[in-house]
Amino acid sequence: MKHRADRARRGIGGVSAALVGLLLAGCAPAAPQPAPAPVPPTPSAAAPAPEPTPEPSPEPQTPLALVVHASNPLLEVSEQAARAVLDQGADDWADLGLPAGPLTVVTSLPLVPGAESYADPGAALERVRQRPDVLAVVPADAVDPSVRVLTVGGRHPLADPVAYPLRTSGRPPESVARVTIVGDVMLGRRVGQRLARGNDPAAVFRPLADRLAAADLTVGTFEASLSDDGPPYQGGDSFSADPEVALPGLRSAGFDAVSLANNHVGDFGERALLQTFDLFDEAGIARFGAGRNVAEARAPRILEVNGQRIAFVGTESIEGVAAGENSPGVNRLSMPPRTGPVNLAERQATTRVIEEVSQQADVVIVMPHWGTQYTHRPEASQRDTAQAFAAAGADAVIGSHPHWVQGWDRIGDVTVVNSLGNFVFDMNQSAQVRQGVFVELTIWDGRVVAVDPVAYEIGDDFAPRLAGNAAREDILSDIAGTSTGPYARPTQ
Repeated sequence: MKHRADRARRGIGGVSAALVGLLLAGCAPAAPQPAPAPVPPTPSAAAPAPEPTPEPSPEPQTPLALVVHASNPLLEVSEQAARAVLDQGADDWADLGLPAGPLTVVTSLPLVPGAESYADPGAALERVRQRPDVLAVVPADAVDPSVRVLTVGGRHPLADPVAYPLRTSGRPPESVARVTIVGDVMLGRRVGQRLARGNDPAAVFRPLADRLAAADLTVGTFEASLSDDGPPYQGGDSFSADPEVALPGLRSAGFDAVSLANNHVGDFGERALLQTFDLFDEAGIARFGAGRNVAEARAPRILEVNGQRIAFVGTESIEGVAAGENSPGVNRLSMPPRTGPVNLAERQATTRVIEEVSQQADVVIVMPHWGTQYTHRPEASQRDTAQAFAAAGADAVIGSHPHWVQGWDRIGDVTVVNSLGNFVFDMNQSAQVRQGVFVELTIWDGRVVAVDPVAYEIGDDFAPRLAGNAAREDILSDIAGTSTGPYARPTQ
């Protein structure tokens, strides 16, 4: 406004001077005045361009999962078969690659012709848990590890949600972490001798190395010492592995951490045990379940991947050297059949650790070394102890030691795998000691959404390889036969 007032004052002064000139001239004729110069038009401000209409935000999408009972041997279907179910419906398992048999499709979405429809995906999943002849089509964010989610066209909807081909509206995960856990790895005795002769530390891992290394974290129970610098406490059953062979082999398969909570890591005494700790530390492979004293043995190991903090706790219930206040050993949790009855003080010490670390980590995985050898049936004390772990804040319990696979349990939201079986071992007295599963856990934003068993057989070269269809069905059937809840073999 200041500049506009200045211009007005200058205009008033000019008019007054012209009047004074006319008065001084009297009646003299006025001199002709030049025509005023044309005033150029004042340019007007350009009109603002209209704001572009914003594009609507794309609707969030989540994978559309095909789900079957946990004991179902079906693992994968083609994308063509999956889309046929969505477009045309299905009433026979032969449509999906299994032997012919009646099939009922259920869904929580109005898109599958002829399917039983439920408003709540949880109700559709409950039908799957109850019956072996049901296939559910639900948003992937509704599933949990009590059911089996099928791979479609080579893509798993939970482990690989971005590339998975079938989509529906829903909230996708912000972070996905994949954790693979294997059973007992024993690289001594005949296994170690074979690896040394072949000068190939990776040989026993090679058939599955790519799959193991593809996980964000790969963990196993290392059941041997890395040193024989001491007397063999268990005679001929004392296990030691050459670190020049064992450590490169583990690294070749992508192992990030090992549980040392077992009854063989201390087979050659304290000095060898301390050397084993040092060797793993120098190799950059995290360890837990054993330590230089009881506090270190009980301490959790937290590993961060894809923004998620995953904690591991190991316990040993067989006959390993227990850590003391000032002596090395394992995190002992005494219980049947070898060190029982259940030592409640030891169990409470571990559950306190679980409670504390559950406040620091997104997921807590407990790996107990427990149970009776050479049986598929878990001890009652295993189920009781798993309940204590779950109540303390564990998100999964993955056991080892029995040398055979054992049944699975579901305690609240916690999956309990009582025994994975041997992974690398030189046992050959039965088919069962050469069979096992490793598990692939998928974690969405701090929630375990899948615990998938992957069946294998150990060959004469001590290397595990994926089981063929018949062997896989046998192994999964052995697990279902002693499982409880949603993992038990359905009777209908």
